[in-house]
Amino acid sequence: MKDLDIAEVSRRTGVPASTLRYYEEKGLIASTGRRGLRRLFDPAVLERLALIALGRAGGFALDEIGEMLKPEGLPRMDRARLDAKADELDRTIQRLTVIRKALRHAAKCPAARPMECPTFRRAVRLAGAGRFEAAPITPFKAEEILPASARRGREP
Repeated sequence: MKDLDIAEVSRRTGVPASTLRYYEEKGLIASTGRRGLRRLFDPAVLERLALIALGRAGGFALDEIGEMLKPEGLPRMDRARLDAKADELDRTIQRLTVIRKALRHAAKCPAARPMECPTFRRAVRLAGAGRFEAAPITPFKAEEILPASARRGREP
C-alpha cells in the first residue's frame, strides 16, 4: 500500500493534522517524506495512532505512551505499568460512581434546592476535602456506592 498524506491520515483517524505534526515532533510517529508541502506516512501509522488513542483514553501521558511505543520494532508494554494504570482507573471509576450517585440524589431529592439536602451537602464537603472515595454518602447503602474492596474496614 502506498504512503498516505497527512490529510488522509487525519481523515481516517479523526486526529487533526496539527496533532499529527505534534506527535511527530514528540517522536510518537514518523513521516516517510513529503509530497509537495504535505507530510507522508506509512499506512502502519494508523495502527500506531490507534494505540496512542487507546493510551490517551486510558489516562497515559504522551511521554509514557512514547516509552511504550519506542520507534524500534513492536510496542513494548510493561505489564506492571498496565496493571497499575488499571488500578488507577478503578479508583477513578469508584470516585465517579460516588459523584454520580450524589448528583442523581440531588436531582431527585425533595429539598427545594440541592444545597438544602443534607446528603448532597455531605457530598460537597467530601469533595471539598478530597475524600469522595473515603466514605459512602448516606442515605445510600455502601454497597450501592462503593465496591466491596473499598468498604473493608468501614462502619455501615
